[in-house]
This record gives sequence, structure tokens and C-alpha cells, in this order.
Amino acid sequence: MLDVSAAQGRAAALIDRARKAGADAADAVYYADASESVAVRLGKLEDLERSESEHVSLRVFAGTGSASIGSSDLGDAALDELAARAVAMARAAPEDPNAALAPEDMLARGPLPELDLADDDAPSPAHLREWAEAAEAAALAVAGVTNSQGGSASAGRTVMALATSHGFVGGYLTTSHGLSASVVAGEGAGMQRDHAWRSARHRADLPSVDEIGRLAGERAVARLAPGRLASGPMPVVFDPRVGGSLVGHLVSAMAGSAIARRASFLLEHDGARIFPEDITIIDEPLRPRGLRSRPFDGEGLPTARRVLVENGRLTGWLMNAAAARQLGGRPTGHATRGGGAPGIGVSNTHIAAGAQTPAELIADIADGVYVTEVIGMGVNGVTGDYSRGASGLRIVNGQIAGPVAEFTIAGNLIAMFGRLRAANDLEWYRAVNVPTLRVDGMTVAGD
Repeated sequence: MLDVSAAQGRAAALIDRARKAGADAADAVYYADASESVAVRLGKLEDLERSESEHVSLRVFAGTGSASIGSSDLGDAALDELAARAVAMARAAPEDPNAALAPEDMLARGPLPELDLADDDAPSPAHLREWAEAAEAAALAVAGVTNSQGGSASAGRTVMALATSHGFVGGYLTTSHGLSASVVAGEGAGMQRDHAWRSARHRADLPSVDEIGRLAGERAVARLAPGRLASGPMPVVFDPRVGGSLVGHLVSAMAGSAIARRASFLLEHDGARIFPEDITIIDEPLRPRGLRSRPFDGEGLPTARRVLVENGRLTGWLMNAAAARQLGGRPTGHATRGGGAPGIGVSNTHIAAGAQTPAELIADIADGVYVTEVIGMGVNGVTGDYSRGASGLRIVNGQIAGPVAEFTIAGNLIAMFGRLRAANDLEWYRAVNVPTLRVDGMTVAGD
């Protein structure tokens, strides 16, 4: 793996190759990661894995055609061939007037913001095993836990660099640390499983191994002897670990590429109030140590805090350069980058906390359900129709009244957003952070 400076140089050198091969413009991405993980089960080592990868991706423009091509061979001969092939492909590609680099006047300039995304602590495999064993042991110590699916710990480093032919060169290093435990409670046909998992840029930001294990065990035990729900409309309350998926559906529909294709349930709602006035949703790419923090986007534009929903109103679409050209706007710094052309996405996103505690949020619910797990992908991004399998806890007369399972929750996202209420228990350790959320009037299909 190259360091950040060398990675930037490698990406810039690939741009030079593309220009010499005849490209009118180009950008190049270098991406490398190295990770180690250890998994144990019932105190015994089950898996020890180390992986390393290094990859470059080149996008070139020739006339109105463009092409993207990548390689894991970083030798000089391979990169010369990569550049020549990319230019040949671009010349043969169909015309696309929207394909071009981001506007030069919008590129990030000057020193990049320091986001503290890398931890110097590099744990050894022995330490990873020790943490995995301790997390599993803490989970097995919870009364009612009868078996284990394992404990695991991991650590990794990633280097990303981007260079463009019109003047941008940048890169950054990130690290990751993960810890998890998954256990089974009960016996025979009544067994239930659950887990706890956390990830952080810095090891010091993870909870203790005992906390992870205990939480996994308590969650599994809480699912024992689930009942069934009657079908009908009722309030649905989303636990923070699943409520973030609602933000994911919103963001996908706000992507300019979906709007340009007319394939979004938000198509006619730009600037409209689709949430209650007290709902605010914010994207924070410059959050120190954030899981999705980044000093620039996938096209070299600066990133900045963006309010996606303000006082219940959408504030506009999320656009990379191609979507901005299609919609007649300007890029918003939300380009993402994998191995090909830029996509669109957000970074660290959250729903602002409300005024009520979770207990106050459910206090007036006579009959409802608190969802702790959603299953399947039954969401239509064009119509907003929503239907997912779920399990969780029943709410009776404002109190949690035991586990329930094998039911479906359904509605339409526009209507769901319009009835969304947020509690005050917002925590900051996920990429998408939300407090406990309540949506009234959803359809529950149970017995």
C-alpha cells in the first residue's frame, strides 16, 4: 500500500499517461486497503484473515465520449496499456453531452481540512483475538444465552487519492476498528439470535468489549417466546439501529441521477414540506472521526455541511457533475467514487433530536409495535411504496409488552415521512444516526 503522497503521485502519473494517449480530459482514482480480522466461537479460534488490495481506476474523455477502466496491476507497462485502452474505448463510446469533469472553478483548493480519520494504533492479531474472545464471553455470561455464533474483532487502513487533468490532486488515509458478538438464546424450536456491532475510526471510540457482549446477549434474550400481532393500522416505532434505513430511502430519492431519470418518488416535491416542521436532517462530511467523513468528494469538489431537510422541507437535490448538467444546476459536492463513473451519496447523516424521551414518545400508544429488525428490500424507489418484514416488541398502553415476530409493516414513504416524530435519544456512532422514530398509521400484517 502506498502512502498518501505516493498515491497522489501515482494517480497524477496515470493522468499524464492518458493525456499522452490522446485523452481530452481525465481523472484517476487510487484506492488501497489492508485489513485483519479474527473470529472466535465458543472460545476457540474460528477464522484469522488478512486481506490487502490495491487498485487504480481511470476515466477518460475523448470528444463527447467517455470510458472508465480499472486495474490492480500498477506496473508501468500495465498502466500504459490501461491508458491506451481507455482512450480507444472513449473514442468508440456513444455521445454523452453530460459526461465531463466537474467545473474547474468549483474544485477544492488549498490545504484539505484535517478530519482525524486515522489512528496510529495498529492492534496485533493477538490483541484482536483477545477482544473477540472477551466480547463473546461477556455475551455468553448473560442469563438465558445458550450458544454462540461467534465474536469478532477487526482493524484496517485505507488510502484514497484522486487526480484530475484540470488541476485537482488530493488524498487521505482512514483507519477502521470493529467489534461484534452474535449469540443464541433459548432452546430447540424456541431459539432466538441477535447481535451487537460497532465500528469506529479510532480504537478509543469503541465501547468496551464487555458492553458489546452484554448488549448482544440481552438483545437475544429479549426476543425469546415472541408472540404474534393482529393485522391492522397502528403506530410503528423504529429503534435507532433500524430507523436510519428511512434516511437511506430519502437520500436515494434525492439523488439527481434518479430525478433526471424520473425514477424518484420525490420527483414533484423539490422544496416541499414532506416532514413535520420540527424534523431537520443534516449531512456532515467534515465531522471529525466520522465513519463517512471526507475532505473532498469523488470529483475533487470541497465537501461541506448540508441541511437536507430544514423545518420539514426538502432543500434541493444531491448532484454530481453529470446530474447537474442534466438538471441545469451546479454540483453539490456529493459525488461518490468506486471503480467507474461517479455516483451520488451522502456522508455522516442524522435526524436532529426531538424534545420527547422515548418513553414519552410511546406513552399514548394503546396498541403498537417497536421494531428492532427489518427484513427484505420491499421498497419501491419510484412510487415510495414500502413493505418490509419485521420483528420487535409489542407496545400496549404506552409500555413495552414483550417480543413479537413474523409480521410486515407497510405504507408509503411520503405519508410515513409526513407523520414522522423523533425522540431525544440521538447518539453519534453510526454513519446514519437517528433517534427513536415514530410513524403513526402504518399497516401491520400479522395474524
